[in-house]
Amino acid sequence: MKEKYNQAVNFLKSGKLDKAKVLCLEILEEQPDDFDTLRLFALISFQDKNYHQSLDLISRAIKIKPDFAEIYNFYSIVLIHLKKIDEAIKSWNDAIKIKPDYAEAYYNRANALSELRRFNEAIESYDKAIQIKPDSVEFHYNRGVALIKFNKLEDALQSYDRAIEIKPEHNYLLGQYFHLKNKMCDWSNFNENLENLKDKILKLKTASMPWSILSIYDLPLLQKISAETYLKSKYSKTNILKPIIKREPNKKIRIGYFTANFRDHAQSYLLVKALELHDKSKFELIGFSLNPVNKSHDEMYKRISSVFDQFIDVGSKSDIEIVEISRDIKIDIAVDLMGFTQNNKFRIFIKRCAPIQINYLGYPGTSGSNCMDYLIGDKIVIPKENQNFFTEKIAYMPHTYKADDGSEKQISKKKFTREKFGLPKNSFVFCCFNQNYKINPETFNLWIEILNSVNNSVLWLFEADPIASKNLKKELEVKGLNPCRIIFAKKMSRADHLARYQLADLFIDSFPYTAHTTCSDALWTGLPVLTRIGNSFASRVAASLLAAIDLSEMIVKTKKEYKDLAIEIANNKEKLKQIKNKLQKNILTKPLFDTKLFTKNIEELYSIMYQRYHSDLPADHIEIEQRKNN
Repeated sequence: MKEKYNQAVNFLKSGKLDKAKVLCLEILEEQPDDFDTLRLFALISFQDKNYHQSLDLISRAIKIKPDFAEIYNFYSIVLIHLKKIDEAIKSWNDAIKIKPDYAEAYYNRANALSELRRFNEAIESYDKAIQIKPDSVEFHYNRGVALIKFNKLEDALQSYDRAIEIKPEHNYLLGQYFHLKNKMCDWSNFNENLENLKDKILKLKTASMPWSILSIYDLPLLQKISAETYLKSKYSKTNILKPIIKREPNKKIRIGYFTANFRDHAQSYLLVKALELHDKSKFELIGFSLNPVNKSHDEMYKRISSVFDQFIDVGSKSDIEIVEISRDIKIDIAVDLMGFTQNNKFRIFIKRCAPIQINYLGYPGTSGSNCMDYLIGDKIVIPKENQNFFTEKIAYMPHTYKADDGSEKQISKKKFTREKFGLPKNSFVFCCFNQNYKINPETFNLWIEILNSVNNSVLWLFEADPIASKNLKKELEVKGLNPCRIIFAKKMSRADHLARYQLADLFIDSFPYTAHTTCSDALWTGLPVLTRIGNSFASRVAASLLAAIDLSEMIVKTKKEYKDLAIEIANNKEKLKQIKNKLQKNILTKPLFDTKLFTKNIEELYSIMYQRYHSDLPADHIEIEQRKNN
């Protein structure tokens, strides 16, 4: 039996799972209570992604040796793959009772607690693991990840600093570290980190997750390389399922929208009206909710979930189960609204959940993957000369790629004053309500030069984190300006937030990650936006929105043009008045907020993709003619 067992181990190591299974079954037929064989067979089943069988085998092993801590750890890992997080935590507790110095059990439990957003317990569990194994880079790194979710940024930075001391080449660490520092507006060693990270990405090192670098570099080639390297590292062992068998065209095109954000989230506010306006005689809509939602208190969830012909909560399903559901209900076009943003399930697209798959809205860049057939863009965010930086074919919307309906932007009727928000009554108010991580030293120095050139002006920024605010004030002081010339806007309700835009005079954008929803929010409230256009998708979004509302004069190409135009507008009341009057006139007459027009255009793109597929034509770049807006 020992020889058979060793053979099975060797087959497992060489990836010959079926042969390993046969030997395990032969052993268990003669010795059904052989603990080691049950463990081995459970591991083989786990690697074969047969998690239910693996769980059954481990349960049998636990009955034989109920005091073996490692088997509970394995049991918990399988439970996590079955989305049974609470049960997994209980099993890790059992492992720790048996073996109080079991660092891996503390660490794995911490990851699960973090997933459940039980952050205090998670940090306590990470700390226990670190006490036992203080030199584990993985423990420090993931403690940092959890602390960021918990908004304990300074503590997270300490965890990342320690991880870098232990192993600076650890996967994604440098990119996450740099992004965290940017969230805090801590620009110490900024240029050094900038060059170091760029060098590692160009050398195909797994130095950063793709999303982190969108706000750091205006280099679409670098973003493509980063995405491709990340995919190879994270998903290279993902098995692609059998091809989807082509079937006869349906009378209605069946579109699946996949996101974790069918809830009170900016993405749902952008999309909900377009989803409501879809032509239900031609399209059948299926929503796949990738994340559990608190349904009882979320009005947007109630509204957006009712839009779909079918709405399926797959938050507790495994990737393969989601793919099987999508295939079983015969989705024709799968629209990924996540990309590489938080809570994404990109593996379901690698496994191919639909014959046509689209990267749209959630991620302003290429997925770097051939599994995405199309990316929906426009000629500003992706000019033709940039197509080679995208692995997808580009489906061009005629105006802007971005869905946005003004009627979803309910502006509070409260009469706010500048004094309420600490703004000087008679000053010129420059504002930028983008997230702090989008602000970099170059942009901030330009803002300082603008403030220096416009007497009695102030800068109004959104306060995402008090540490960032403190660092920005300190930076202003170092440059010789009174820190009181920056005022921070606290978080408030969406309607009130939109209303306070009207107290500002000019929105001055960040770079290279420009304003997206914040840009359209500002424009809807009548606040002009000045943006600098770059080379990458993320650096061109505000320009796309401004062009769609016919304010292209507010798009500049260089730092000097940006600075000069901001100063000119601030010092020329008549020019500002003309821009505001034009904006006010265009809000309801230009394509930006015309959701009926947007919906017709995106439906035409879907129809062309569908026709190409059924004509046995490969995916290719698509353009449609401009329609007149209503």
